Amino acid sequence: MESLFVVLVMFVVAASVPYLCATITPDTAPCFNVLHFGATGNGQTDDSQAFANAWQEACNATHDTSTLIIPKGKTFMLQPVSFQGPCKSASVIIKLKGTITAPKSVESWIWPNHDWGAWVRFSKISGLVIYGGGQIDGQGAPWWDCFSNNKCHRPTALHFHDCENLILRRLTHINSPRNHISLNACSGAYISKLHFIAPEESPNTDAIDISESSNIKIKDSIMETGDDCIAINHGCKSISITRVFCGPGHGISVGSLGRNGAHETVEDIYVRNCTFFRTTNGARIKTWMGGRGYARKITFQDIIVVEAKNPVIIDQEYNPQDSTNAVKVSDVTFRNVRGTSMSKHAVQLHCDNNIGCTNIILEGINITSAAGEEIYASCKNVDGVCTSCFPHVPCLSEEE
Repeated sequence: MESLFVVLVMFVVAASVPYLCATITPDTAPCFNVLHFGATGNGQTDDSQAFANAWQEACNATHDTSTLIIPKGKTFMLQPVSFQGPCKSASVIIKLKGTITAPKSVESWIWPNHDWGAWVRFSKISGLVIYGGGQIDGQGAPWWDCFSNNKCHRPTALHFHDCENLILRRLTHINSPRNHISLNACSGAYISKLHFIAPEESPNTDAIDISESSNIKIKDSIMETGDDCIAINHGCKSISITRVFCGPGHGISVGSLGRNGAHETVEDIYVRNCTFFRTTNGARIKTWMGGRGYARKITFQDIIVVEAKNPVIIDQEYNPQDSTNAVKVSDVTFRNVRGTSMSKHAVQLHCDNNIGCTNIILEGINITSAAGEEIYASCKNVDGVCTSCFPHVPCLSEEE
């Protein structure tokens, strides 16, 4: 009887603390299920406050690790919501097994403090981990229509600001109103096994945009969107991208940099073992005329292009204008790039008359026409070397 009484007491205590999905002992990390905070998961009811409350408990837990559960088989509709740190836990894990979805119409979004920048925002968090095989649905279609009629400013779906040691893995992200994921002022991120899906004609639906961030690794992901698969913007350093399948979309881009005369910098970028399938661009560097700063130490290696329109491109003259300034492009390598081009103009290296591009190396380029036509390369104001290049790059010196 005494043992039965103990079991009943433990059951009552556990039931009286509904936000826990496991009983806490001094050595047990707590976990918090959003259903226990009032979330319904019916895809219609606003579950934002339940998520906010669950986050506060997880963030304020004093254990080394705490876990927030978004259960499988449920769809949770969220209005714009912000998850703020710093947290007391050294690491907060979000197990996203179900689906989170945005409101279905532009008019039904409720913006707190008129902050229209992002739908779901994480800021000032160290050791954040989001994984679980779930789905993030940005309900972007009405926003794309609104944008085409110049009637709205579209939000990013998922925004990370000032986060350290971030891990994102095993998630599917569909139909963002604008770019799917933004990383800003983040240090240390490991992103893998993500799948992005948006129609080819959807405007500006980049998979991942990165700015002012360092030590970012992206790998083993599929990106099928209407714009850049990955855009590497101002302030980025030490970015590694491997085994990414991109297409449809606009390729992997460094830039654009230097808009409106801005001083912007990017360096130490390494893109390897990536495939571009029917993309507008493949490996691209894009800078505005009149800008300042630099893009340097950039390598695209072991790249496959399949029916890409612009497989290899450096455009230092984006938005041509009268100016003596340009973002300096140097120490760039395209190595072992092979496949097919949809256009005759397979390689474009177009650099500024005053600044030019220096130490540009092309090695092992083998691009043929997808239509069986003769293709060519063009370049101007480029200093560099081409080894085993097809098509021939006329302004680069050749080495055997």
